[in-house]
Amino acid sequence: MAEIGMIGAGSWGTALTWLLTNNGHHVTVWSALDAEIEMLKKDREQKSKLPGVILSEDTRFTTDLKAAVEGRDLLVLAVPSPFTRSTAARLKDVVEDGQIIVNVAKGIEENTLMTLSQIIEEEVPQAEVAVLSGPSHAEEVGKGLPTVIVAGAKHKETAEYIQNIFMNEVFRVYASPDVLGIEIGAALKNVVALAAGIADGLGYGDNTKAALITRGITEIARLGIKMGGHFETFCGLSGIGDLIVTCASMHSRNRRAGILIGKGYTMEEAMDEVKMVVEGVYSAKAAMTLAEKYEVQLPIIEQVNEVLFHGKAAAQAVNDLMLRDKKIEISGDTMWS
Repeated sequence: MAEIGMIGAGSWGTALTWLLTNNGHHVTVWSALDAEIEMLKKDREQKSKLPGVILSEDTRFTTDLKAAVEGRDLLVLAVPSPFTRSTAARLKDVVEDGQIIVNVAKGIEENTLMTLSQIIEEEVPQAEVAVLSGPSHAEEVGKGLPTVIVAGAKHKETAEYIQNIFMNEVFRVYASPDVLGIEIGAALKNVVALAAGIADGLGYGDNTKAALITRGITEIARLGIKMGGHFETFCGLSGIGDLIVTCASMHSRNRRAGILIGKGYTMEEAMDEVKMVVEGVYSAKAAMTLAEKYEVQLPIIEQVNEVLFHGKAAAQAVNDLMLRDKKIEISGDTMWS
């Protein structure tokens, strides 16, 4: 049994709280929003973001960050990516030396190009920072549907500790040392999922979706490997696995926002309609800046940026992708006879 602080009370934080308490751990949930904590205390249910998932009677809720952190064996940082830095800055004065923080959000900070774990390490240098990622919709985890994800950490014993805390008969956790690769895959798949949603909104079919997923993971791996990630990571759970689920499921807020954009909504209108943080929007610009820095081509992600931020018609963006210069799928000339 472990004492765990859940920093964030949205859909993912709620689903993981349900999972961890079912595993026998004691969880204290923190939110900066008084109304959110009052709702959880009263109903033990995140009615607006994860209805139907009822939290156990021994789950505690608080707006006092110190109370959620002090003496905990593990902290789970489950706030949306735009709030990672501000929340980490608040944690700095209450986190103990060596305390483990597991980040479960996905994104890249636009102005610094830092991954979320890098932000946490900068703001809370005394903590040991790890990540948990993969194809894992909160709506399905909260129902106990079989899910497989990956824990990334710099130290093997930390990754194995996280495995032991989270893993059960319906939630399998692999371990990996490739924290950077996991986070690049997790962040950029949201951008490709916007493209997949846009294609759906335009009325395109399965052929288009398959092409976007396949060429999308190629772009993600191209950049991620150049940055220092491992090829196996992009073939794995936080790469192709997370990309498939985010491009294909209506649980995906990025896909849902993309569908609306494909139907003619502006980015702002789509985000308002989804009513949740569409993290791919925040990662899209950062991805293009990284592409320039590392001198790699990301044609799908480039066209998503054009649609989101430069008013390009979605149908024209697809047309421009289709009419790009001819390419060879396998690089190099050594296999030609």
